[in-house]
Amino acid sequence: MFFYDSLYILLVLPAVIFSMIASAMVKSTFNKYSKFRSHRGITGADAARRVLDANGLYHVGIQRVSGNLTDHYDPRANVIRLSDATYDNTSPAAIGVAAHEAGHAVQHAVGYMPIHIRAAIIPITNIGAKLTMPLVLLGILLSYYGSIFIYLAYAGVICFSLSTLFQLVTLPTEFNASRRALAAIEQYGLLDREELGQTKKVLTAAAMTYVAALAVSLMQLLRLVLLVQRRR
Repeated sequence: MFFYDSLYILLVLPAVIFSMIASAMVKSTFNKYSKFRSHRGITGADAARRVLDANGLYHVGIQRVSGNLTDHYDPRANVIRLSDATYDNTSPAAIGVAAHEAGHAVQHAVGYMPIHIRAAIIPITNIGAKLTMPLVLLGILLSYYGSIFIYLAYAGVICFSLSTLFQLVTLPTEFNASRRALAAIEQYGLLDREELGQTKKVLTAAAMTYVAALAVSLMQLLRLVLLVQRRR
């Protein structure tokens, strides 16, 4: 079948397994270091507020949301939303995650290009994701009646490539936010050296999930290209 061919098994499945491992690792690492109370006793919300204020972002709010690792920065509402596991947690893990989200707010404020590119392509990426499989399937099926229809499949591949582009732009955005977070934590003395090492481990584990997401997208794109080329 289309979704379970040899190309999927050879190309995509290893990347999916890598993604699952990366996701498990970030949860395990966060849970491990969220049990430690930092010596200075500041919370994730406090850390985010200090990073924001130090960069003049007094207008950016901080809200609490339910869940675990559901933390994110919403540029439309100008608010950082911190999960239950981060908001009032004083651990190096929580402080690192909160500072990371504050790093995204700083990126928007200073005009960091990758994050603006990512925001700009989200609408067309969503459309492309919905059109990919219908176009690829339709193009392959109709190509039996005329070779011209194979270009519908290629159009589907192009639509999917937008998702890959999104993942590609996301990677430097996330790495940069983590670098900003670690620099701010050290500069403002939010954690001591040992605790900063724990935070690095949490943010590095989180970064690997984005590497894995890009790997999955690249392998999916390669699979689609090879499927269409095979039919042609």
